[in-house]
Amino acid sequence: MIKALHLAIGCTVAASLLVSSFAIAADKVGITRSMKSFEGTVDGKSIVIKRNQDTTNKVNPAFAKTSRPCPPFCVQPMHLAPGVETIGELELIQYVKQMSEGNSNILLVDSRTPNWVARGTIPGARNIPWTKLNPSKGADPISIGDILTGEFGAKEIEGLWDFANAKTLILFCNGNWCGQSPNNIKNLMRFGYPAHKIKWYRGGMQNWENLGLSTYKPE
Repeated sequence: MIKALHLAIGCTVAASLLVSSFAIAADKVGITRSMKSFEGTVDGKSIVIKRNQDTTNKVNPAFAKTSRPCPPFCVQPMHLAPGVETIGELELIQYVKQMSEGNSNILLVDSRTPNWVARGTIPGARNIPWTKLNPSKGADPISIGDILTGEFGAKEIEGLWDFANAKTLILFCNGNWCGQSPNNIKNLMRFGYPAHKIKWYRGGMQNWENLGLSTYKPE
């Protein structure tokens, strides 16, 4: 009886240790030492940001190229415009966390064309293609105005733009060589959008994917 009890206890402890080891293994690739992953809700949708747990995972072939023709795919500067802050992955995740906590004054913007977005984007992002804010690409003043007011929270008063309550925008595109988010940013500033309300994730999808961070494909 005692031997059977010891055996049962031993099996329970062994099983517990086995479960614990699987749990540790499942979380062996964290984002930081203190942040294993992030889960929240943005625009009513549940999102998860974590790193791929497969330590043999390889870079997405779509972002494996090192040398794209320049122009147009030229290396972007670290500081895009005066007052526009360049951020990294951890800062971007903190902004997504604020969005998840109910801060509606922040918007994560994927500036790429829809064909790129369909391959996967950062959880919580909304697609505003760079062509939609670019008059040289056919964007008309009315449609641009609709984006500024309907998406970004600006107000038009007697033909003038009021950005006092406009959202803080975090913009990104494909990477350090991509000009789509820089184009959006430069056009926004031409319309008067305050530089301090614009954040630029320069690394874009290439850096995001290189770190094995979560992506999702819009419906």
